[in-house]
Amino acid sequence: MVYKISRNVVLGAFVLFAGAGMFAGGFVTGANYQATAADPNQVLGIPGLSFDPDSSGTFGQRSSIESHPVDPELAGTPADLSETFKPFWEAWTLLHENFYEQPLDDQELAYGAIRGMLAATRDRHTVYMTPAQYDVMQSDLEGELEGIGAEVEQFGDFIRIVSPLPGSAAEEAGLLPGDIIVEVDGEDIFGLNMFDVITKVRGPAGTPVLLGIDRASEEEILYFSVERYRITLPMVSGEVLPSGVGYVKINQFGENTAGQLSTNLEQVVADEPPGIIVDLRNNPGGLLSSSISVLSQFFDGGTVVIQEYSDGRQQELTARSGGLATDIPLVVLINEGSASASEIVAGAIQDYKRGLIVGETSFGKGTVQNLISLTDDNGALRITFSRWLTPDGHWVHNEGVIPDFPVERTLDDRTAGLDPQLDTAVDLILRGAAALPNASLALGSWSAF
Repeated sequence: MVYKISRNVVLGAFVLFAGAGMFAGGFVTGANYQATAADPNQVLGIPGLSFDPDSSGTFGQRSSIESHPVDPELAGTPADLSETFKPFWEAWTLLHENFYEQPLDDQELAYGAIRGMLAATRDRHTVYMTPAQYDVMQSDLEGELEGIGAEVEQFGDFIRIVSPLPGSAAEEAGLLPGDIIVEVDGEDIFGLNMFDVITKVRGPAGTPVLLGIDRASEEEILYFSVERYRITLPMVSGEVLPSGVGYVKINQFGENTAGQLSTNLEQVVADEPPGIIVDLRNNPGGLLSSSISVLSQFFDGGTVVIQEYSDGRQQELTARSGGLATDIPLVVLINEGSASASEIVAGAIQDYKRGLIVGETSFGKGTVQNLISLTDDNGALRITFSRWLTPDGHWVHNEGVIPDFPVERTLDDRTAGLDPQLDTAVDLILRGAAALPNASLALGSWSAF
């Protein structure tokens, strides 16, 4: 089977049913991969063994698989890997001969085998995406999807609603910040990963999804039928706040982020604000190239991120000149939902003292993945192939970017419509704390290495 590159990304936190900001990002060069895949259907003709209850009423031992060997060549296994794959085909055969519920779904077994293989790398960002999950990711990067319009986060073994989007179907149905989703269309979602839950919640526009909600103020599970709708989410939005401070919210680093940021910055900068707040909260990333484009609006050249490969080689990625806000005071908002590409931006701004970081420690995702689509619409693989470092060589993986001004925004704050993190950012700009005249000097010192 041929594996073909679709695009290359680094992926991190997965936080919205609504779309933008689902992945932490990177775009890097890739290659075409060739591999030979075993065809599981070629071993289904092996007859099963019968077994009878023994005298104690329990089932006796099944005879050895050696009595029904699997020919590696018939299984489609390369000859030089026949011994390596022998236990796999033995397990495949035994499962089909022994499992009490038949027939088995061979396609799901194959997908499960892929998941297990990637999980054996012990890298949680090297994963398999089913066709449905891959479609979710593609739609997120484009900002076009069909869903209910709610920002969510992982909450133990369930999913918690951070906030319904204004005017969304989720808001209209009565979902509230802090609601914990425990069922989707009558199915218990305990322990399901975010991909699986989001795949279940999304669906064709105009169709309903029934959500079982655990709400802290209620003793019983509440049920909400929410009609899905088509959502077009902006990658970037911007405005001038009543205080006169500029504000841009980057929802994710997708294909259209650079252009939308430029448009919004032009409008914000035209009002000559005393500073700009860049809001990266709950933005788990997207494309690495997009993060470089974003940084290019605030830096006039210089290394903004370093990519390091398994052989120790390092590649310095630099900002482009001609940005619209290279000398305007900055404050960047982050929280635990800010991952990867968001951390690239926050880390570079912090290293160069280009601005101040406010909020909560970010997610901590410092690796880059190739996104490789499988042929015949069989989903895609995300394979970690490098890590990234901030300009001063710091690896944020599992640590996150630590804000200069730690400020918590609680669930009660969200419910009450309060935003102490944003308030702090505005105050810092108005007091002149974010104006750092040595920013260009710091940039020059870094650009030399």
